[in-house]
Amino acid sequence: MYMLSCKNIKKSYGDLPVLKGVSMQVGKGEIVSLMGSSGAGKSTLMHILGTLDAPDEGSVLLNNQVIHQLKSKELAAFRNQHIGFVFQFHHLLPEFSALENVCIPGWIGKRSRKEVEEKAADLLSMMGLKNRFNHKPNALSGGEQQRVSVARALINQPDIVFADEPTGNLDSANAEELHRLFFELRNKFNQTFLIVTHNESLAAACDRTIHMKDGLIV
Repeated sequence: MYMLSCKNIKKSYGDLPVLKGVSMQVGKGEIVSLMGSSGAGKSTLMHILGTLDAPDEGSVLLNNQVIHQLKSKELAAFRNQHIGFVFQFHHLLPEFSALENVCIPGWIGKRSRKEVEEKAADLLSMMGLKNRFNHKPNALSGGEQQRVSVARALINQPDIVFADEPTGNLDSANAEELHRLFFELRNKFNQTFLIVTHNESLAAACDRTIHMKDGLIV
């Protein structure tokens, strides 16, 4: 029984086929990396699995829910409750503090303000950012900003976190720290991750690596 599975995913942009029939599965608590050269279709697949884009053909199931059958409002609520994202660029809102940035998905999900702030404080403390709650993104280092974005991805206790080149903008020391953090989160919360990466040491440490080439899994 897999937490996430997709079957025969196809996606074209105009006349260009990007995904040509992709099927894969991820189990609860797995850390899986997705590798391949630029243009292999990794990010497109991740956006479809994460409900940010829809396939032309095929199906995606998350916890037995066929996600692309949901209407847009239901889909947005499902994404907020069940999916976390970490991108290469942290996408923190510059006018908000670290704590507020982490809280935003919880507030969107209409959870209690106090409960969300307590959870955000716990997550930031776990990330080694206990003294950074009130700092805005421009007062944080690149590694600190990326850890804030990981805390934000976890605030609603998602079933799975999709990380798209999460270490792409980090130096090697911060990249290593982020790697360790993903495995700590798996060990502590049984958190599931699917990570698109070019970082071979991160891929080698994962439970499995899925390789893509020319829109297919090889």
